[in-house]
Amino acid sequence: MTAASNLPFVQLFTDGACSGNPGPGGWAYILRHPASGKSREASGGAPLTTNNQMELQGVISGLSALTSRSRVEVITDSQYVAKGCREWLPGWKRNGWQRREGGRLKPLKNVEYWQELDGLLSKHDVTFTVVKGHSGHPENERCDELAVAASRQYREG
Repeated sequence: MTAASNLPFVQLFTDGACSGNPGPGGWAYILRHPASGKSREASGGAPLTTNNQMELQGVISGLSALTSRSRVEVITDSQYVAKGCREWLPGWKRNGWQRREGGRLKPLKNVEYWQELDGLLSKHDVTFTVVKGHSGHPENERCDELAVAASRQYREG
């Protein structure tokens, strides 16, 4: 494996949106390579989903778009995604993809998303930065705009 400091550095801005929870939803990402100034954005959605699923899908789609091992700073407004990746994931895996609740193991919500994300995280050197949503952060606002537009196509047919 390449030392993390020698890997190309990219920023991955993500967001998810849902109209109703569950309901029609959208996700979006902006991938930016600061050294070259190049960026790419993408979005998509689903007719019946949850906000958390769309938040996860934004990160999954962004990491999936990378073609080589990279140092990635994920910038998200989702504490659920950031804490899940930074803190909760190792325990869920140890417990057979289950979570502890009141001393008992319970099924993990969105397990298929978390498993896919776990595989992608292992391919890159990833850190997470949480920003406050709807607070004027330009890339977060743009991702929100793209995610809402993607969800709208399922609301309006």
